[in-house]
Amino acid sequence: MIGDPRFFPGGGPYPLARLAEAAEATLAGTADPARLIHGVAPLPAAGPDRITFLDNRRYLPALAESRAGACILAPAHASQAPAAMALLLTPKPYLAWARVAGLFHPRPSLVPGIHPSAVVAPDSLLGDGIAVGPGAVIGARAAIGAGTEIGPLAVVGEGVVLGRDCRIGAGAVVSHCIAGDRVVLHPGAKVGQEGFGFAEGPNGFVTVPQLGRVLIGDDVEIGANTTVDRGSSSDTVVGSGTRMDNLVQIGHNVRLGRCCVIVGQSGISGSSTLGDFAVLAAQAGVGGHLRIGRRARIGAQAGVMDDVPDGTDVIGSPARPAREFWRALAMFYKSAGVRRRKAD
Repeated sequence: MIGDPRFFPGGGPYPLARLAEAAEATLAGTADPARLIHGVAPLPAAGPDRITFLDNRRYLPALAESRAGACILAPAHASQAPAAMALLLTPKPYLAWARVAGLFHPRPSLVPGIHPSAVVAPDSLLGDGIAVGPGAVIGARAAIGAGTEIGPLAVVGEGVVLGRDCRIGAGAVVSHCIAGDRVVLHPGAKVGQEGFGFAEGPNGFVTVPQLGRVLIGDDVEIGANTTVDRGSSSDTVVGSGTRMDNLVQIGHNVRLGRCCVIVGQSGISGSSTLGDFAVLAAQAGVGGHLRIGRRARIGAQAGVMDDVPDGTDVIGSPARPAREFWRALAMFYKSAGVRRRKAD
C-alpha cells in the first residue's frame, strides 16, 4: 500500500486545480478543476479518487487500463489515456509527480525539544526549534541551526556546524564538518571520520594524520550507511544539491561539484574531483587523483582509471567511452562466434 497512514500521514483531498498548480502542469480539456483527489497511487493500483503519473512509454498499456481519476503525463501520450481520466500535462511528469506527492505527504512537522536521555555539551549553540532524539550526543562547541532534527543515537561531534533545517538520522555520526542548510544524513551515515592514509615504514605502516574537514553545501542528501572521509592535506567538499545513495564511499580530499549523483555501492578514491552534475551509477569505482568532468556519466560497475572529459559517458573496466566500449564488445562477440542476446 502506497502512503500507509501508519507511516506517512497525509493531507488532502485537493481539487484538480490545486494539483495542477503544485505540479506546474496544465489541466487538459474539460476536466472539472473543482473535482477532489484524495491521494496518490501507481498506475495499476490507482482508483477514481487517486492521481498517478506516466513517465516511461513502456507503461502505456498500463495507462490504457488504469482506473485512476487523474494522471500526470507528457502531452504526447495524452491521446492514449482513458476518456474519463483527468490529465495534467507537463514535459516533465516525474518532477511534477514529486511535487504532487509532496503536497499529499509533506515532511512531518518537527516537534522541538531535547529528550532527557540526550547528552548536550553546555557550550554548544542550539538554534530555535531544534529536536534532539533519545540517546543523541552533541559535542562541545557544536553549532546547530534552527529547525534541525538530530535523530536517536546520532552523534554530532565537537565543533561541528550544521545549518538550518537539517536532518541527522538515527545512528548517524558527523565530525570535523561544516554543513549548510537543509542537509540530510540518513540513518547510519558517517561523515568526517579519518581517511585511508598511511606511509610505509621499516617496521610497518605509519598513519598519516587526517587534518582536513568535510565541507557540505546546501540541500545535500547523504544515504544510509554512506561514509564521507574528512580531508587529509585539504578539505573534502560536497557541492550544494548533491545526492548520494546508500552504501557509498567518498575518500579524503574528494571534491564533488554541484548536483552530482552518486548511486549505491559506488566509491571515489582520494583527491579525485567531480564536476557539476556528474553521475556515478551503481558500483562504479573512481581511482585517486582523477578529474571527472561536468555532466560526465559513469556507467554501472565501471572502473575509472583516467580523467573523463566534460559531458562524456563511459562504461566498462577499465572505463572507456560508451560507444567505443559497445563497439569493442560487439567485435568480441563476433570473433567468439557468440550472438548477443537482445533484451526483451
